[in-house]
Amino acid sequence: MFDRRVPTAADTTPEVVAFSAATAVTPGDPGTFTADVHPEWTIGGRPNGGYLLAALARAAVAVAPHADVIAASAHYLHSPGPGAVQLEAEVLRAGRSASQVRARMSQDGTPCVETLFLVGALDPAAEPYWDAGLPAAPTTDFADAIRLPATNPAGLAVPIMGQADVRIDRDSLGWGRGRPSGRGELRGWIELPHGEAFDPISLLYAVDAFPPATFDIEMTGWVPTLELTSYIRAIPAPGPLRMVQRAHLVDQQRVDEVCWVWDSRGRVVAQATQLAGIRLG
Repeated sequence: MFDRRVPTAADTTPEVVAFSAATAVTPGDPGTFTADVHPEWTIGGRPNGGYLLAALARAAVAVAPHADVIAASAHYLHSPGPGAVQLEAEVLRAGRSASQVRARMSQDGTPCVETLFLVGALDPAAEPYWDAGLPAAPTTDFADAIRLPATNPAGLAVPIMGQADVRIDRDSLGWGRGRPSGRGELRGWIELPHGEAFDPISLLYAVDAFPPATFDIEMTGWVPTLELTSYIRAIPAPGPLRMVQRAHLVDQQRVDEVCWVWDSRGRVVAQATQLAGIRLG
């Protein structure tokens, strides 16, 4: 269990927790697991959706005959608070090259997240065969991008930014100065705490790690993820990841966003689409 002491004036530096530890699951009866939502991996007191999806993925691969998450779809029913959560995972179909697994998360009897995973095996030596024109990856160096603080411009506490190193290119940061560009696009980088290497499970967090791209349209409060679909395309090479996140349509208090992730080789290693709630205007 993680330390949940109330910090004192002499104890204000947050604990930096490795992602693998913050998303660890403990097996119980067959198909059941427990995990602990870490208070430092939260936004305004609520855990990030990709972070929760990664914990569920650990349960999914634990029951599957394959090791790598290839695709994941999550519906977010209720946001758990920091503390113990319960997970269940069951194999719906076990195939030779891939298997389908259902996993769910609850807290104190309340359903929180429902997920479906496609689990298979990714070839580290594979190369892309064809594409129809992927978006351009960010070109700014990691050191030149601006690391986001643990409080956003709206004054919301974002402790998770004290964990992962999320950096935004300077030309995508107009919203931080009260001057969003109106493009609805954020470009930048991400690195896990302590330089931990990304893998297929932590990529599920990466695709949901950026602030909402709608900040580049108009600043708002919380933009909760309602549904998130992620594809893991390759085993990432070591090092920070480049990312682009775009909003496409805001309609009826909902927005869809897409995220693209590149590794240090310039290879697309993950992509995602999500539907989130939002209030603008």
